Amino acid sequence: MVFQQYFLAILFITTSISSFGQTRQTADFGNPTSLELTMTSYPNDSEAAGVVLFEKGKTYVKLVGNYVRLIKEVHRKTKVLDAKNFTAASVGIPYYIGSTSKEKVTNVEAITHNKGVKKYVAKDAYFTTNEVNQWNLKRFTFPDVQDGSVLEYRYTIESPFFGYLDGWDFQSTMPKVYTEFVSEIPGNYNYRRSLVGTLKLEVNEVSLKEDCFFIPSYEVNADCEVAVYAMKDVPAFKKESYMLSEKNYMARVGYELKEYYDFKGNKTEVSKEWKDVDKEFRTDKDLGRQLGSKNFFENKLPPALLSEADPLAKAKGIFYFIQQHFNYNGKQRILSDIRVKEAFEEKVGNSSEINLSLVNALNVANLDAKVALIATRSHALPTKLYPVLTDFNYAIVYLKIGDKEYLLDATSKYIPFGFLPSEALNHQARVLDLKEGSFWVDIVPEKKNVEYINAQLELTEENTITGKVAETYVGYPSVVERIAIASYGSNEFKNEKQKYIEDATISSLNIEHLNNLSENLKETYTIEISPELAGGKWYVSPFFLTNFYNENPFKLTDRTYPVDFGYPVSQTFLMSLDLKGKYNVVETPQNTIVKLPNGAGECSVVYGNTGDKITVRFSFKLNQYYFTPEKYKSLQDFFDTVVTMLNKEVMVLEKI
Repeated sequence: MVFQQYFLAILFITTSISSFGQTRQTADFGNPTSLELTMTSYPNDSEAAGVVLFEKGKTYVKLVGNYVRLIKEVHRKTKVLDAKNFTAASVGIPYYIGSTSKEKVTNVEAITHNKGVKKYVAKDAYFTTNEVNQWNLKRFTFPDVQDGSVLEYRYTIESPFFGYLDGWDFQSTMPKVYTEFVSEIPGNYNYRRSLVGTLKLEVNEVSLKEDCFFIPSYEVNADCEVAVYAMKDVPAFKKESYMLSEKNYMARVGYELKEYYDFKGNKTEVSKEWKDVDKEFRTDKDLGRQLGSKNFFENKLPPALLSEADPLAKAKGIFYFIQQHFNYNGKQRILSDIRVKEAFEEKVGNSSEINLSLVNALNVANLDAKVALIATRSHALPTKLYPVLTDFNYAIVYLKIGDKEYLLDATSKYIPFGFLPSEALNHQARVLDLKEGSFWVDIVPEKKNVEYINAQLELTEENTITGKVAETYVGYPSVVERIAIASYGSNEFKNEKQKYIEDATISSLNIEHLNNLSENLKETYTIEISPELAGGKWYVSPFFLTNFYNENPFKLTDRTYPVDFGYPVSQTFLMSLDLKGKYNVVETPQNTIVKLPNGAGECSVVYGNTGDKITVRFSFKLNQYYFTPEKYKSLQDFFDTVVTMLNKEVMVLEKI
């Protein structure tokens, strides 16, 4: 038999990482220790609402009936320290549903321990929910959760999908005392392994287990590689603003099936090179049908679009036609459940149906358009070492005109030509060129993203402030503003805008270029404000009309993962206030400027006091949008100063 023959190769791969022995921990299900039951705090994280005391996952191969199955057993025990803020009392166990077979969740048990009293989750309290992309969740909620509870559960998953050995998450949003994963795999299955994150393994052991697996009627038993990975005192992963998916940074071990040998010794490559995937795409009938609809779209596009001589103007016209024709149903699909003709006729489609329709329409016009696959910002970044199609969760359009490349997405009615939704700004896309072979292309965000506010105000005889405000939005800020206006409607949008300015009334709101995405969005309105006076003086924030940053978004003492804003931004606020001889200026804040190193950004505020007028100019520029962890402290200090400028400085005016 072939199991022993191929084991040494996989053993060499895994032991080349490192192998050393450390003390492992165990736990008896249903019997927490007296120390665990009486524990009231966790010294390593005083703010934690709960802590994982022990967890273990084990994956191995087993014969179930007449079928070889991948088995995963999980045991987890958690201490509740602050029940009001504890969010893990409800549990969802994910399992995969294929087209012809599915995973099976068995042996589920869950117990709430309170001072030695056990309360089991009732059998009828377990239920299943259907999630996206063929994943279901087996759900339950622990009963009687209170301060001091120990929540314990275990389950088993039987899987026919050897390509879905999903590894183990050592880190989560809760701290962990001890977490361990064991894989016991016959030597004819060869998995690539990767350790994600910056934390170090406490236990990293690889050994050979002889005769670990057998099948009746085969003479030779299989040897297995047993790998044990564990971590102790794992800190909670702290989420913060402006980050990509936490899956990119949380400590975990991933498994990717590279190849396997069947019981007759035949080898099957599972992890392939991109050239192999490209070949499969070329012969994929479903994808071919969706990209072979030129005749259909030729009859659907307005003739004026096809007769346009300028390629860029033609591309823009087709883009906006498809964008306005479709209504996005919010469903993301990757090269499955796609029917572009039916979606076009119904004017409703998922992300791939809309963007593949755009590819077809551009190709009808003899433009070089292709499908491109990406992972969105909430999804882990795809590996570039080898193709893993499950790494991608969204399809966009790649267009090349001359030597200029464009990435397009037509799902939103408020995304201009050449832009991607901010959720799609995740560094790189894989373009599917079915003739020449696929390739990577950088996702480069629009550079000019501007918020500009100009307020010309004056005091009246009634001691109110009135005047006109003009706002201009360029690039991604215009997308955000257009979506807000569309979601509220113009009248309700005015009311929402008014809520952000204390004691203010907005009137004569005019919005220009709301639906003309090729133009900058402009808003103008008249405002009236009734300031509150105290002892003949008015203490007023210079930014009573707007505030770009109420607080510093960066609060962690140490951030071990990058800051990713998605795109650069420029924000400017200009105000002129004519006092009309009614007030003297007692005090204005000091002019201030702060800069990030290497020209990455700067912020300044300048005050002017000439005659009866006060002027304020605030300018914020973030020229760089990606910062490594080493630059976090300077970015944090930078925003501390910006927040002080906007929120803690006041002008003092004295009534004459």
